[in-house]
Amino acid sequence: MRKNPSGNSNAKQRSENKNNDIDLYLKALNSAYSGIIITDNLQPDNPIIYCNKAFETISGYSQDEIIGHNCRFLQAQDRSQEERKIIKEAILRGEECKIEIRNYRKDGSLFWNELFISPVKNDENQVTHFIGVQNDISDRKKAEHDLREEKSHVELKIQQRTKELQDKESFLSSIIETVRESLLVLDANYIVISANKHFLNSFKVTTEETVGKELFDLGNQQWDIASLKEMLTQILPTNNPVIDYEVDHTFPYIGRKVMLLNAYRVEFEGKYKDRILIAIEDITEKKEQDRRKDDFLSIASHELKTPLTTIKGLFQIVQRLSVDNTDPKFISTLDKIAAYIDRLNLLITKLLDTSKIQSGNLELHMEPFEIDKTIQDAVESMRLAVPDADIHFSGSSDSIVEGDELQIIQVLNNLLSNAIKYSPESKKIEVSIHRVATFVKVSVRDYGMGISYQDRLKIFERFFRVSHIQKKFPGLGIGLYVSHEIIVNHNGTLWVESELGEGSTFNFTLPILNNK
Repeated sequence: MRKNPSGNSNAKQRSENKNNDIDLYLKALNSAYSGIIITDNLQPDNPIIYCNKAFETISGYSQDEIIGHNCRFLQAQDRSQEERKIIKEAILRGEECKIEIRNYRKDGSLFWNELFISPVKNDENQVTHFIGVQNDISDRKKAEHDLREEKSHVELKIQQRTKELQDKESFLSSIIETVRESLLVLDANYIVISANKHFLNSFKVTTEETVGKELFDLGNQQWDIASLKEMLTQILPTNNPVIDYEVDHTFPYIGRKVMLLNAYRVEFEGKYKDRILIAIEDITEKKEQDRRKDDFLSIASHELKTPLTTIKGLFQIVQRLSVDNTDPKFISTLDKIAAYIDRLNLLITKLLDTSKIQSGNLELHMEPFEIDKTIQDAVESMRLAVPDADIHFSGSSDSIVEGDELQIIQVLNNLLSNAIKYSPESKKIEVSIHRVATFVKVSVRDYGMGISYQDRLKIFERFFRVSHIQKKFPGLGIGLYVSHEIIVNHNGTLWVESELGEGSTFNFTLPILNNK
């Protein structure tokens, strides 16, 4: 039978037209003024699988930090809003809805969001996706609020505002003079108009040498730092603060100082309009303590590794010398010793990993591997090691990722161990894996004690441990820190969703290799 070259050509042309149409649609979405997201209703928790550039701008998050999350993460801790119930009910019914809701950007600032949600259905009338169109209406909300205030409280507002300005001016002056931190107030031209006593004493300068001078000309021009100047010039027009900017400099008379600078625009009207408040924290001693601590960890862990390896080898010889008629209590004691040797070896390994991360020497052996099989094998190994745990595995991604497979297994083992450890009254643990846009998302959920909002903000910091479990559960607080750094080094994201008393879900994403 002869092939039809014309038919093949037409099919190829149709395919090219379809791809061109898709590219055009994506360009159109990214050019839209409104924020647009698409969620996958067929996956657990309806995760975001696409967002356009406008949504990144509105929320302050990058695409990598958005993909895989449920939309509710934008409400942060403001979860009592009635609109959240409206969204939930609309999604359950597969219907569209329109609401106005309070959301929070990555930097914590509030913005009002006008949200349109529409379902996408397949040929079987099943809702497969939801499309959300979002507009920042903060300016309109503020204008409405201001108009109401002006209509009902004009005279009272003038009186209260006058008193507030006086109180704020007095309050600010008191803070500047009494706080145990160096503070400077600059005008719009970066001229120092106020310096507190702590600044003068710390840097051994006088008021005459400081007030009335441009910040970048102070002393021997030690504050004339190009990157700092660039960031400060962005504060007044954009109101973007400078957070924890580190300065390492040798000053006259006082020597080397390492400092954290935080700079904010002062928004008081009148005398303090368009001014910048700079807070300077001296962290020289803390930096030195951290350095000594890192040196100790590195030396101690290396020094402990060698004798421990010898002890483990000698102990294995003792185990092999045991005969069949050996006292069962002796065998039991040997098993306990072996468990503690393994536990100590794991602890030293974590300390070594922490030391390598801090020194920038964490090695990655990057190779492609099947992530589904790796996760499933790790779950099965944990089931064998902890038979009492009720571990469930679900989902698949059918994806190849490039990374250090052993380190990814280490991350999952750490999350599973924590889930078992901190859920003493509930043995059920759920592990799932799904493909979310260009990423693989792995989730580990437990039904344990949960984590408070404040603790969630610090839980991936080195040596941090949740306050109320320190005495009940032993540990150094380095497992999650190491896991977080491993995932970051794989260009992924690790985060936690949790409420006290309701368990925790740790999620991490990894980019798919050669995603199509």
